[in-house]
Amino acid sequence: MRLMKSATLLVAALVLTTGLVYAGSKKDDNETVKLFRQANQSADYFKRSVGYAVFPTIGKGGLGVGAAHGQGNVYAGGRRIGSVTMNQLSIGFQAGGQAYSQIIFFANQKALNEFTSGNFEFSADVGAIAITAAANASAGTAGTDASASATKHDATNAGDFTHGMAVFTIAKGGLMYNATVAGQKFSYKKV
Repeated sequence: MRLMKSATLLVAALVLTTGLVYAGSKKDDNETVKLFRQANQSADYFKRSVGYAVFPTIGKGGLGVGAAHGQGNVYAGGRRIGSVTMNQLSIGFQAGGQAYSQIIFFANQKALNEFTSGNFEFSADVGAIAITAAANASAGTAGTDASASATKHDATNAGDFTHGMAVFTIAKGGLMYNATVAGQKFSYKKV
C-alpha cells in the first residue's frame, strides 16, 4: 500500500512539474494522430483498423516503483465515441521519467468492444516501446517483442495485432530506464 501511494505521488509530481496535464483537446488528438499517420510503421494501421484510442501525452516516472497516467479519446468510424483514462503501476528496477504519445489500433469490432467495455487491462504479452534518438539511452521492456524509434516520425510497435490490438508509441521527452505498456489499465467512458 505504501509503495502504491509513493508511485501515485511520483506520477502526480511528474505530471504537475512537466505540464503534462491533458485537457482532452481535439487539436492535441489531431496533432498526435498526424504524427502516427506520417510514421511508416503505423500509417497502414489506420486503414486496417475499425478504430483507435489516442493518448497525446502519457507521463511516466519511477524510482524502484513506477507509475504512469494519461488521458485520451477513442475513435471509430471517423468519429469520437468516448474518452479513456490510462493508469499503470509497476515494481522493479526503473529510474527516471518520460512523456510519450500512444495509439492503440483495434483490428476488429470484437477488440474495440473489449477495450470499451468499461475497464480493460493489457496483459503481459503486449508490449511497445519507442525512444527518440536524442535520448541516447538503452531501454528495457516487458512483452513479447519491442523495438525503438529513431525520430518522432518513426513510430514502432511490438509486432502485428496481439489480441486484436496493436500499440505504437512516440517518445516526447525524458529519460526512462524501463517503459512498457503491459499492465496498463484503461477506464472508458462513452460520449
